[in-house]
Amino acid sequence: MQAAIWTQYGPPEVLELRDIPCPLPRHNEALIRVHAATVTLGDCELRAMRGPLALTTAFRLYTGLAKPTRLKILGQELAGVVEAVGNGVTRFQAGDAVFAPCLLRLGAYAEYACLPERYLVRKPDFISFEQAATLPTGGINGLHFLRAGEVRAGQRILISGAGGSIGTYAVQIARALGADVAAVDSAGKLAMLAGLGAALVIDYRREDFTRRSEQYDVIIDVAGKCPFGRSVRALKPGGRFVLGNPSLSARLQARWSRLPQGKRAIVALAPFKDEYYTSLLELIQAGRLAPVIDRRYPLSQIVEAHRYVDSGEKKGNVVITLISEE
Repeated sequence: MQAAIWTQYGPPEVLELRDIPCPLPRHNEALIRVHAATVTLGDCELRAMRGPLALTTAFRLYTGLAKPTRLKILGQELAGVVEAVGNGVTRFQAGDAVFAPCLLRLGAYAEYACLPERYLVRKPDFISFEQAATLPTGGINGLHFLRAGEVRAGQRILISGAGGSIGTYAVQIARALGADVAAVDSAGKLAMLAGLGAALVIDYRREDFTRRSEQYDVIIDVAGKCPFGRSVRALKPGGRFVLGNPSLSARLQARWSRLPQGKRAIVALAPFKDEYYTSLLELIQAGRLAPVIDRRYPLSQIVEAHRYVDSGEKKGNVVITLISEE
């Protein structure tokens, strides 16, 4: 089978397309013929080992100190068709359409991948493989951040980093809940965010939302770049500051700061719950949520796909298409 092999820590060019043996499903695993995967910012940060020292050190201990040796194929989420199942698999059989997170196993950038049965979610007919592949990262996190912030109808919500895979889901789900949404991202994404229902769009390169007069019931920091103190001051009394991708210092501030007026800071790491997938699929089926796909690339163009995501211009999701649905 063909796979994009991760050869070094570094720029997109460290990914090389190679022919390797197809994996075999072990006990409680299914072999998936991958139809679609995604390139997330997290994939690119892991590829290059960008990020806080403590986090990159932990990942190097897991993947390999000098170069990736234990994990050779990146990719955090996929959708496809079950090709075969190992002993102990009871809920799925060959021919079933599924989607799944790969979690720390990674491995989505390949024609075939083996995943534990418990990771798999049945794909309904009303959603494409490309759309389904975007749900485990963007959809699950977007929904979880809103639930962690206890978002309700009539509230004013600000989402920082709204134009990416998580943010585009969060904006739409917040609107479906009846919230009034302000979206913060770069200028090239603002028209798209307004089209998704954001009542106010802010170019973070030209304006700091924390210095505006508006106050919010909930602020969701998807990108982990909001200044902690000023963001808390931009909350209404009783407001919630949801840290979706917090730095170590932000975690410590959230844990130890005594916030005024009943305000709260919440570190929101998303679990993978069947009920979350059910909620997302119900919204999609009802026409109230649509996965945003910016660009599609074949697996042979994985380097170009990573270059584009590295540029920061990605709107919603970038999909790797391995089998065309046309």
